[in-house]
Amino acid sequence: MHPKVLGIIPARFASTRFPGKPLVEIDGISMIQRVYQQVQQSEYIGKVMVATDDQRILEHVQGFGGVAVMTADHHPSGTDRCAEVACLETDFDIIVNIQGDEPFIQPIQIDNLIQLLINSTASIATLSKKIEKNKDFINPNIVKVVFNTDQKAMYFSRSSIPFDRNNENSIPSNAFKHIGIYAFKRTSLLEITQLKSSVLEQIESLEQLRWLENGYDIIVGQTELETIGIDTPEDLEKLTNRKI
Repeated sequence: MHPKVLGIIPARFASTRFPGKPLVEIDGISMIQRVYQQVQQSEYIGKVMVATDDQRILEHVQGFGGVAVMTADHHPSGTDRCAEVACLETDFDIIVNIQGDEPFIQPIQIDNLIQLLINSTASIATLSKKIEKNKDFINPNIVKVVFNTDQKAMYFSRSSIPFDRNNENSIPSNAFKHIGIYAFKRTSLLEITQLKSSVLEQIESLEQLRWLENGYDIIVGQTELETIGIDTPEDLEKLTNRKI
């Protein structure tokens, strides 16, 4: 019998770079609805919820028949918002945090992530994709991850890692970008959000480094499917000619 899985989509209105992003429409359908519908297609997720701090998003999700809940407005990250919901939804063993700005996330990616966690001793699972373009490798907005032979994360960085000392202009064969979707064992999610911010987390501005610094294993799966995150209005414009 499979563990019970809850999918949570954190969504806030007051994004610095793109205010109101969850409600922006892509070919007539809001971004948050597109993400919600993709998550619904997962074979493992038993319930999908949007966790928001904005009444407009709450009403919009309820308007298309989705489940949404209001959460506190002081959360520093989507992980913290997920933890608040997890405290209330006590029937679930695994919590999946799906970013609300990736309307083309594929259900198979979500299912592979959940399978990875179920079959692992790790308490957290995430995904990665091989880096093929140098512009991505040197882009500090694209987070990189290196992992050991057990597929457990060793480090995440905005820098170009691993750095090939003998061929500085090449992309190493084991260069992977991090795809920011997480599956947590419920108890671990509640624990990590109670930890104090760590030194490495503050330096890199990456919360997952706090988890590593505190001894939590993060198993890293690999996917060949590309994800498209929308952080700015310019990112949205690039989708104009994309087939939805």
